[in-house]
Amino acid sequence: MSTRTLVLALGCSAFMFGCAAEESDVAADNQEIIDNLIQAGFPQDDIMVVDDVVYVGRDAAVSLEASREMLQNDDSTSDEQFRTNNLVSRNLATICVNGAAFVSRASFNQALNLAITNYNNLGLTFNMVRTTSGQGCAATITAQVSGGTGGSAGFPSGGRPFGTINIGSGLTGFSVDTIEHVITHELGHTLGMRHSDFFNRSISCGGAPVNEGGGGVGAIHIPGTPTNAVVGGSIMNSCFRTNESGEFTGSDVTAFTTLY
Repeated sequence: MSTRTLVLALGCSAFMFGCAAEESDVAADNQEIIDNLIQAGFPQDDIMVVDDVVYVGRDAAVSLEASREMLQNDDSTSDEQFRTNNLVSRNLATICVNGAAFVSRASFNQALNLAITNYNNLGLTFNMVRTTSGQGCAATITAQVSGGTGGSAGFPSGGRPFGTINIGSGLTGFSVDTIEHVITHELGHTLGMRHSDFFNRSISCGGAPVNEGGGGVGAIHIPGTPTNAVVGGSIMNSCFRTNESGEFTGSDVTAFTTLY
């Protein structure tokens, strides 16, 4: 027992009822903070209490009020949105998407057109154009068919979007809406979007909590988006379901229109 603990114990002996009540309140508040953090998606092993203060990530103190704010928008659009350090230049007026590899795959072809429409309907600083050649484009993203079920892409650099999205051939048996969701998601990465649940992939993927971390590219909160990632809350969730609509949620719209 430390010296500080002894002093606190002696102080409480003189004011038994008052100290007991105060300690009880602190313990109850801290338990609520911990419960709120877990509900908000923070891994339990990333939460600790030191000197009656709750921390996440070892150095970020969390107050009761802050933990409650994380849950205030717990609805279908309540997920926090994050971006990378690098974004696409707002001076880039046209972004082409080369979908030549999808022409022979009817569902992929239709889904790509729908995904491009998703972005153009937002009235962003750029317009997406479908192409099969990439000629005459300020920047081109090439859509490719890869193995597996799902997709992959990269993040912007030099003010330009990442040049490739890979869409798994295993999606062939899925609905057009679900394929549209995956393509829209991967295009989001090329524009600088991180996973909305990057801090706890288990929210959308299940299994053990996994924090992707900064990944060397940054994970910057986008102002105006609420907190607490939920299943189906964003097209940028780490994992997708078989019954996705392929459409942006309210927080997705806020995120993209804030950036572009």
